[in-house]
Amino acid sequence: MNKEILEILSQIGREKGIDEEILIDALKDALETAARKKLETNSPLQIEFNRETGEIEVSFEKTVVNEVTNSKEEISLEDAQSINPEVKTGESLLIPLAIENFGRIAAQLAKQVIVQKVREAEIDIVYKDFQDKKGELINGIVQHFQGGDIIVDLGKAEGILPRREQVFRESFSRGDRIRAYILDIGKTARNATVILSRTHIGLIRNLFELEVPEINEGIIEIIGIVREPNGRTKIAVKTNDRDVDAVGACVGMRGMRVQSIVQELRGEKIDIVEHSDDPEVFIRNALSPAKVSRIITNSENNQMTIIVADDQISLAIGKKGQNVRLAAKLVKLKIDIQGQSGAHDPLSISNLLPTTKKSTSSINFLGEISTAKGLGEKITAILFEGNVVTAENVIEQGIKGLSSLPGIGPKKATLILEFAEKIKEKIIEKQREDESLAKTAEETQITETSEEQEEEQEEEIPIDQLREVSPSAIESLLKNGFETLAELSVTKKEELIEIDGIDLETATIIVEQAKKQLASDE
Repeated sequence: MNKEILEILSQIGREKGIDEEILIDALKDALETAARKKLETNSPLQIEFNRETGEIEVSFEKTVVNEVTNSKEEISLEDAQSINPEVKTGESLLIPLAIENFGRIAAQLAKQVIVQKVREAEIDIVYKDFQDKKGELINGIVQHFQGGDIIVDLGKAEGILPRREQVFRESFSRGDRIRAYILDIGKTARNATVILSRTHIGLIRNLFELEVPEINEGIIEIIGIVREPNGRTKIAVKTNDRDVDAVGACVGMRGMRVQSIVQELRGEKIDIVEHSDDPEVFIRNALSPAKVSRIITNSENNQMTIIVADDQISLAIGKKGQNVRLAAKLVKLKIDIQGQSGAHDPLSISNLLPTTKKSTSSINFLGEISTAKGLGEKITAILFEGNVVTAENVIEQGIKGLSSLPGIGPKKATLILEFAEKIKEKIIEKQREDESLAKTAEETQITETSEEQEEEQEEEIPIDQLREVSPSAIESLLKNGFETLAELSVTKKEELIEIDGIDLETATIIVEQAKKQLASDE
């Protein structure tokens, strides 16, 4: 029997990966619990286990007295001396207890304690094992669905892929292989739970480290990753070896490396961007595939205005602003995209001059003077020499100022002033027309923007518009994190029936109705 205990402990230790010392402590705790159940006492107990022979000795303490009043805690001097002849009254004596006398109930209790202690040891081992793996990738098998969460079999442990960490439009069935990022580890009295993620940027980083050996070797370095799951990812890389192209190494021969990652992400687009310490070069790379014509930097506001060709605007901005939004996050700058036709050119001559109303008009005052009756090129030359080049300059000079110019008398000055006032009226009229056109264009742009926003809003139909489904079922779906019909249209029926109040028939109606409404909306 004693040898059998040693063999059993050794076998459990090997199978469960539990230290034998932990198993021995569990055995001692179980025997103490069983002994207290048998003796119904709180007296001190002593349990000795011989690791060589497997022998177990259980003893409990009693006080030696001349006259026994409490048999559970006291022993007479005569009985005590039969065990230990040298014992005296008032001393404590350890009384051996035969394990065979514990009884069925005490033995069952001991078994439960051992099972519980072994289970706790298993949980601790799994918890410590996965604590070291936090931030890594792990493979598992989809086991079942629970309230929108996916329960994954990881072998020794159970993984949970919460709804918030799932990629929209990705769907899995029971038995599917799944690769995920280990986000966190949780521990309960029942088990150790591994929290998984398919949306974390760590998933992208780990996949590139697996597919691109140069990253693990330190030849290529990942500088930054920004991601909108199931939409687009931008990753900035740089090389520490002049002979190695960072982008080319990540893409691989014929795109094999990056395509392997795209397949794992179920078709998510990936832009691999070469990092640069020069912000302008970096933003050009980040906005790829759009071609940048010019960049205006505002260092004070940490902002860049990007000028692109008119046919490149939609490409630079991306679907629903995705490309420019990710690029801004990657370079950590505010970005404003403008087309060349509507861009304000800070390098033009008119913008280098002080801002005046003349810049809003295309009327050449001196040119008009040179062709005017009674004035001509001679007067034009005199005005130019006197730095009187605009209608405003003439009005500011007045008749007195103009008459002071060599070659211009009072009569000629009056004629020039009258001509300048007419030109001034033309300029004001032209300004009004320009302002009216600008206002009309702005209102048109606002209207178009509003329409675009309405169209974008119409693309996502909220779940409460789902027809032919009971309000209670819709409420259950909302409580489990479903928000739009698009989500429901790609959700498996097996996942829906895990939700309280939704059976297979209701789940079928929900999915089919969501698909039907989305199709009719398009």
